[in-house]
Amino acid sequence: MDSYGHAARFHGIYASTVCPMTADGAIAYRDLESHIGEVAGCGGLKGLLINGHAGENAMLEREEAREVVATARRVAPRSLIVAGVNAESSRNAVLLAEDAAAAGADAILVFAPFSWIVGVDARTVVNHHRAIHDATDLPLMLFQGSVNSGKLWFPPETLAALVHLPRVVGIKEGSWETSAYEISRRVVRETRPGVAVMASGDEHLLSSFVLGSEGSLVSLAAVVPQLIVALDLAVRAGDMAAARACHDRIYPLARTVYGTGPAGLVSARLKACLEILGRIDSAYCRPPTAALPAEEIAALTNALEAAGELTKIGSARPVPAAVGAAP
Repeated sequence: MDSYGHAARFHGIYASTVCPMTADGAIAYRDLESHIGEVAGCGGLKGLLINGHAGENAMLEREEAREVVATARRVAPRSLIVAGVNAESSRNAVLLAEDAAAAGADAILVFAPFSWIVGVDARTVVNHHRAIHDATDLPLMLFQGSVNSGKLWFPPETLAALVHLPRVVGIKEGSWETSAYEISRRVVRETRPGVAVMASGDEHLLSSFVLGSEGSLVSLAAVVPQLIVALDLAVRAGDMAAARACHDRIYPLARTVYGTGPAGLVSARLKACLEILGRIDSAYCRPPTAALPAEEIAALTNALEAAGELTKIGSARPVPAAVGAAP
């Protein structure tokens, strides 16, 4: 199956969901089901990215990753389910991809192994993706990492080689820099224009959407899905006043979640937002992720208020002075 004629099926906005945990680091399946169901119920979303970075994919055991995909398939039967695969070895990545396919995923998204940050041969990159590509019959999505993440940002020649894999239908474009985002779009346009390039930089979704995007796979949509959908629709309609208004509500939250170092606490911040809003019971992450200090909780609360989210529940529900990690 070639991606031409198939990629259009995957165009749209996807929420990259979190994976709620209990205090001892176990998956909180009741909260997971509630979270997935609530997000999937937002009108205008095309689907869900399950087991992405926001879902702590690197922290999950193989059976847990499979069960999270199966849970999403059961709870959100009408949503397209894109399953993230994140493993250091191609052998383990293949097993995760096969499991996701068996659990009902509609597509696989390959995350670059973290060991590649220090440097990686382009042939290794292609071999890893090809092994996952050939493991199932599912469409494949690529992840273009941040320009600030070492070697997880693929240069044009490597990206072009990956796009040539027959079942590639899209790219979660997380360069986190507008100029690099445009490079990716131009590489794809010149190499295989049928492949969707989907914005993933939460802080600059507006500029990416204006440059052009076939959708977005983004973790902020797990917290404010209506705002992300509204921004996309406004840009597509050419209503820049409405788009800027959405952006003005999104930006403080995006900046607080993603623009505050270190980036390794993003999942904890997303969970803290959901706890503040009363959508999950706790913001625990799996160890060794550190707890969020009280000042970060206050900043997230203020950002949610600026986004207009707190008015939907009347007021913020009380949260601990520090949340975000199991003790």
